[in-house]
Amino acid sequence: MHRIVTVHPVPGPGAEDVVVGHSGADEGAVFTGTADGSIFRVSHGGDRVDRIARTQGRPLGLELDLDGRLLVCDAHRGLLRIDTGTGDVEVVAGEVGGRPMRFCNNAAIAADGTVWFSDSSTKFGIGEWKADFVQNTRTGRLLRLDTDGTVTIVLDGLAFANGVALSRAEDFVAVAETGARTVVRHWLSGPKTGTRDLLCDDLPGYPDNIARGSDGLIWVTIASPRDPLVERLQAGPMVLRRLSTRLPERLQPAPKRTVRVQAYDDEGRLIHDVDADPKSQQTPYHMVTGVREHEGRVWLGSLHEAAIAVVDL
Repeated sequence: MHRIVTVHPVPGPGAEDVVVGHSGADEGAVFTGTADGSIFRVSHGGDRVDRIARTQGRPLGLELDLDGRLLVCDAHRGLLRIDTGTGDVEVVAGEVGGRPMRFCNNAAIAADGTVWFSDSSTKFGIGEWKADFVQNTRTGRLLRLDTDGTVTIVLDGLAFANGVALSRAEDFVAVAETGARTVVRHWLSGPKTGTRDLLCDDLPGYPDNIARGSDGLIWVTIASPRDPLVERLQAGPMVLRRLSTRLPERLQPAPKRTVRVQAYDDEGRLIHDVDADPKSQQTPYHMVTGVREHEGRVWLGSLHEAAIAVVDL
């Protein structure tokens, strides 16, 4: 179903993710992070934008922890916590097994404070995300940060590990595999404990961030439609994959313009398919990489846009 997209500019490119404040002075405000390391708080109506912090890196996924602090997945620095009142930045986890993370990407926080988060690649950082995607390195990881500070690798071998979300009952954690067009479930309790399966697969495009909304559904961004050329490259010889990423930018595969998000229940049933075609609305917004449903509104972020956006359901 086509929807109207309302765009709220922010003073920085690449407002990649969004999260909605739920308490105190932040209630209803929308947070986002941009390519210059800025963290912005946007009023619910979009009429006020305040820079509240700088990460000195590249913020991607955003969450609010149990104390109302902002948890930031910074592609360069790892997991950070930010006091939204003072702007103070704390590095929570920057290494795994003594080695710096290359591509910290997205997270979800459990009711007990455990943080589940993704590291998209051990070979390439965000500046070379296309290389990892096309070369299909499958070095993405799902990690767990326990409340005592211990970081554990839970899943590895993922095809560009990206968005992370917990089920309503927290009996599984889901992680998007952008390169495989799937969302993987890792079971935390019940008869399937310790095993993995798929929440959804054969998605119509490449998933980026995912998030559980206030409606209890898991919302999945479709950053770009499926590209047969990319998938032929992924399945081809490694020498060809590497060569393709060394071509001039204009000759490389590129994300197609689209504004699309989907919502799934915990059984993997598709509940919403929100397709807001930017061409039909004469809006330049595209490449949705962040999503957050909140009380019937779906907030969007984009790796490329100097803006966040919202769609009313």
